[in-house]
Amino acid sequence: MINKRVNVLPEFLLLLSLLLAWPAQAEVIHEEKSKYRDITVTEERGRRCLLFNVHRGDRNQTCMYVNDPDRLVFDYTQMSFAGLLLKPDPQSILVIGLGGGSIPMVFSQLYPEARIDVVEVDEAVVRVAEEFFDFAETDNMRAIVEDGRPFIKRAGLRGIKYDYIVLDAFSGDYIPEHMLTREFLEEVKAIMTEDSVLVANTFSTSRLYDHESVTYQRVFNEFYNFKLPTSGNRIIITQLQPLPPRGRLVTEAGRLADELRKFGVPLQDYPRRLSTRVDWDMSRRVLTDQYSPGNLLQAN
Repeated sequence: MINKRVNVLPEFLLLLSLLLAWPAQAEVIHEEKSKYRDITVTEERGRRCLLFNVHRGDRNQTCMYVNDPDRLVFDYTQMSFAGLLLKPDPQSILVIGLGGGSIPMVFSQLYPEARIDVVEVDEAVVRVAEEFFDFAETDNMRAIVEDGRPFIKRAGLRGIKYDYIVLDAFSGDYIPEHMLTREFLEEVKAIMTEDSVLVANTFSTSRLYDHESVTYQRVFNEFYNFKLPTSGNRIIITQLQPLPPRGRLVTEAGRLADELRKFGVPLQDYPRRLSTRVDWDMSRRVLTDQYSPGNLLQAN
């Protein structure tokens, strides 16, 4: 009998490459059920993530690089700073929705003298952000445990104004419906300074896209529709004044780019991606407190 030598090296190398490419199981380092949601914190290969309602789809709300916590992980958090192209020197900032706190923490570093109010409905989220994501209040930045809409309503009645407002109450597949209506956006307008900018993290594809777009258009007349091919989110950017010419956006991007580079924000790429083109169905009905997303989804 002739013994044939079988070369197993290629098969071994293939198996090794598959094992290396196989995603590691993320380690769960914290779990709790709050009054509003299931909260889970996971860690995998130096990336720590906050997830809400994991039993419905494991959607990461916030992630951070443990060894580089300043660098923003997700496109949508980076995109939230595109509003600086319209308002490059905010002194009073309101963020609705905390998550892991990455957006307000960047603002705190960029503008340490600015007043920053962060409104989060779930006190458990604030605790988790502090314990696992390095969020910390400062002399000028405070976390307020409250529903965002009543907070905005009361601020308007008190005459409190902000010159940079971020609406980030988006959990990945859901925005509280009372923060999508014409009446809510009118309340937001009441707390905006004359040169304030509003930045809203919202739907890029959904049955609500057309309705939401029409609603923002009705209240603000025009807005920048900011989408990236790498992101499932879109950012709406608008203000009370007419939107600036693109040349001004390019100028501001060049001036601010270096400051934002450490956070991973490619600001100079943004001006060409801010569009005012209508890509929604203008015949759709405006969302109101009486005609809410709940009514719309039931109708479908």
